[in-house]
Amino acid sequence: MPVEDAPEDDQVRQTYNFAPGNHGLVYRADVQDWGAGRRTRASHDAANEDNQDIATEPTVLEAPKETRYKLQAMKWGLVPFWTKRSPDYGSVMRTINARDDSLAQSGGMWNTMKQKKRCIVVAQGFYEWLKKNGGKEKIPHFTKRKDGQLMCFAGLWDCVQYEGSEEKHYTYTIITTDSNKQLSFLHDRMPVILENGSDALRTWLDPNRSEWSKELQSLLKPFDDELECYPVSKEVGKVGNNSPTFIVPVASTENKNNIANFFGNAKREAVGKEEKKEIKEEQAEVDKKGVKIEHDEQEPRSTVEYTGTENNAPLPTPISTSALAGSKRSHETSAEDDLTPAKAMKCEGSNAPADSAASPDKKLGRKSRSGTSNGTKGSSPVKLGDQSQKITNFFNK
Repeated sequence: MPVEDAPEDDQVRQTYNFAPGNHGLVYRADVQDWGAGRRTRASHDAANEDNQDIATEPTVLEAPKETRYKLQAMKWGLVPFWTKRSPDYGSVMRTINARDDSLAQSGGMWNTMKQKKRCIVVAQGFYEWLKKNGGKEKIPHFTKRKDGQLMCFAGLWDCVQYEGSEEKHYTYTIITTDSNKQLSFLHDRMPVILENGSDALRTWLDPNRSEWSKELQSLLKPFDDELECYPVSKEVGKVGNNSPTFIVPVASTENKNNIANFFGNAKREAVGKEEKKEIKEEQAEVDKKGVKIEHDEQEPRSTVEYTGTENNAPLPTPISTSALAGSKRSHETSAEDDLTPAKAMKCEGSNAPADSAASPDKKLGRKSRSGTSNGTKGSSPVKLGDQSQKITNFFNK
């Protein structure tokens, strides 16, 4: 829907706990303060307290060539235009909603508004309290559209100017109807929700329809699309509270007040503390004893403490040359010597001399042993089948 004018951000209270008396966002046709159509009284303020218009010659206004629509900040809790003094909170609470069946009747306090001052109230959703144990326990529920779109409540608006004041006050009410099957467990009433951009919404806002009709009355029906309704925090019941968590399901993992999440977080914190404790204990042991060096069971060397500039790691005790000269490392035959390697390793770029006479093994009359072969007869390389193919072949299959 088009918007020709909109209020400043500070004129509308953005809150998760919207209460009667707060200023909400209203969408309506841009018409005069007396509403759509022609003005049937000498002055908008000149009406008696019984809501009976003063009989005067009607002033016919020229219909606008193009209908303009605007967003406007208005106070929730309709105050009729004939009101002379600012009403108390209790009086405002009685006009936050207007029943659809009361609009079906002729006359009444809504008579002028339903014909000339229809609007749409924009909201993300609404709260309703589920009563249990005979009304002793009340559980708040939040209802919103399943598709996440904003809700468009059918409403009525009015403008009043109190005696002795030049300030104009714009107020509104939300129209309610019978609850649909989905919300019947929660309450027997629900707001009238119109689809944004629909023909029904355009008909409801059309300023050229300045008389109440069966067509307008037929628009006031339960919402037939899918809604999402779930219990929320009871903190929303206190008017002064305001938090984004108020529209988060109580059973959701995003809700920090969820008891299951509370114990789950406590468990994770306990595990984290235990791991940190173990790390601290290990670090303390290292700081106290130094780095622990583990040798092989048959390692004959001991360690000595060394103080140097690089580190304090213990170094092995040097072995005397006499012990080295008398030691001989024998070759033990094992099952591994009988295995044929699949592929021999080739050493390239070696600086070893070509003269084999310099080999100490030949001087001692011993047969040299290859570092890459165990002396067995060479065999052809193992042929690898489909198991060893190019990676490109795999992706090209």
